[in-house]
Amino acid sequence: MQTVKIVVTGPFNAGKTEFIRSVSEIDVVSTERKISAEAEKVKSTTTVAMDFGRITVDDDLVLYLFGTPGQKRFDFMWEILSEGMLGFVVLVDSSRPETFREARTILETFRAYAPTPYVVAANKQDKDDAWDLDDMRVALRLDPKVKFLPVVATDKEKVKKVLLELLYSILAEMEAGGS
Repeated sequence: MQTVKIVVTGPFNAGKTEFIRSVSEIDVVSTERKISAEAEKVKSTTTVAMDFGRITVDDDLVLYLFGTPGQKRFDFMWEILSEGMLGFVVLVDSSRPETFREARTILETFRAYAPTPYVVAANKQDKDDAWDLDDMRVALRLDPKVKFLPVVATDKEKVKKVLLELLYSILAEMEAGGS
């Protein structure tokens, strides 16, 4: 049985907890806590340490999904959670362009922790005010080679597609490294 550690990261309220919840076959272990009145305008809880979920891909492969806290004050957990990861997903809220710069910083931070494959996922693509993927790619300054995928974190099939794309990248890198 092969286990693969994948980290799901991104800015506050990008949808990381929902992303993991939608595909996890176990109840997600979550460290959500109530947050300040100011931040409560957006949502009432935040992840303070991590979220953990698991999905069995087939008889030989299990993914362990670790969701990072999105708030900067908990970023000390990012490096801890990145240890041993074989890949990561950067989740970006398509309807909140004010978070794009932060998403870019998070992407660069995780690339510095480990040179592993990654994908960027544009969440909340079902919203009326969601940015177009091409415009988001420019705003995020993503290289054309970076896999940039639309997603709705509550849609299990769309989340699976993002995880499969990341797995294909991990597999391709493992095969390239082995030859």
